[in-house]
Amino acid sequence: MSQNLRAHLDQRPMTVFQWSVVGVCMALNMIDGFDVLVMAFTASSVSAHWKLGGAELGFLLSAGLFGMAAGSLLLAPWADKLGRRPLILACLAISGVGMLASAWSQTPTQLAALRVLTGLGVGGILACSNVIASEYASQRWRSLAVTLQSTGYALGASIGGSIAVWLLAHQGWRSVFMFGGACTLAVFVIAWFALPESLDFLLARRPKGALERLNALMVRLGLPALASMPAAADAGGAAKPRGPLQLFSAGLRRPTLLVWLSFFSVMFGFYFVMSWTPKLLAASGLTAEQGVTSGVLLSLGGILGATLLGLLAARFAIHRALAVFMLITAVLLCFLVGSSGALWVSYALAFLIGVFVNGCVAGLYAIAPAVYGSEVRATGVGWGIGVGRIGAIVSPLVAGGLLDAAWSPSQLYVGYGVAFVFAAVIVSLHRIEGPSASRSGNGGAAALAAH
Repeated sequence: MSQNLRAHLDQRPMTVFQWSVVGVCMALNMIDGFDVLVMAFTASSVSAHWKLGGAELGFLLSAGLFGMAAGSLLLAPWADKLGRRPLILACLAISGVGMLASAWSQTPTQLAALRVLTGLGVGGILACSNVIASEYASQRWRSLAVTLQSTGYALGASIGGSIAVWLLAHQGWRSVFMFGGACTLAVFVIAWFALPESLDFLLARRPKGALERLNALMVRLGLPALASMPAAADAGGAAKPRGPLQLFSAGLRRPTLLVWLSFFSVMFGFYFVMSWTPKLLAASGLTAEQGVTSGVLLSLGGILGATLLGLLAARFAIHRALAVFMLITAVLLCFLVGSSGALWVSYALAFLIGVFVNGCVAGLYAIAPAVYGSEVRATGVGWGIGVGRIGAIVSPLVAGGLLDAAWSPSQLYVGYGVAFVFAAVIVSLHRIEGPSASRSGNGGAAALAAH
């Protein structure tokens, strides 16, 4: 039976092949990290090139986020119908072409349209990479696998950002987009050869040639081949709603609302911290260069934060560890601006905030796949991320409005800290078992006891 096969994989040690799949997913997530920052790094050069006003530049900065939200909401559900692998490959092609074409854009409108197209592909990639990493991990290491692949975001932002700075100084802003497009297409080649289809998808959807594809995976997992497909799980009789409507079926309505609320509030706070910290610290007494350094430390802290949360999740229930990360983030934000008189304290706080705020995002990426069964997992994760992207889009607008209303930087950080407190309350309402509580497996969501 499929449940027995899933349970066996949940209980056995992770193989080199399984970790290699997580590594490919990490490379996929690096594209997201670079793409989010590519417009921010090139904003000054693009603005000078076309003599843009603040509103026009703001539109360019938001265009990619709009595309990412649309990709998560509209493209991710197709992964539950067509498969995780084909959708990831299609989205890699879309984002790679969009990034390369951006280098030859002739007007701000063309660039904005191409930013939406690129974001569309990135949004679909991110939803599916989390699902793949979750489905190829054993129960004990599932949260670590998902949080490790999410460190790709910080790596892409840090490494890609450093390369972007050099390219801007020597080749101009168009070369940054060319570099991003070339990297995306290189990852497409890697994924073509190294990224397998989801085992859970083959068991649940049973596409054409499912047995042959499943047996090929059995070999790579070190398991004996199957003579026939395992018995399908009982569908339960009544016809089920299709597409995103499945997320509001009787057993999923509550966890879906919790996932959406937590993603929105965390992304709302996260994008404020990542986008406004360099500017606000500079306005509070640091130099512009010191503010940028603090922004880099936020990204570097994220590499440690996601890994740390994953290791904790191997011993404790992921939602409890995540709630603690959110509360610590809220407390640290209250002290950041007040520390600007001592540079080393500001840097240390920026790094620590990077550790915990990035850990918050990584933890949500680990929780979302655990909430949903394989037949609706990509849809659920995609819509959760999409709702979170809406929070990311709204966040800078709210911050700008509050600054215009004479809020001080200190008040802003305290206010956005409240968003993380709210998220901690929401996350604590999940009903997810710890890694040692149950090893039975249930269609790929064995860690869940939510209903």
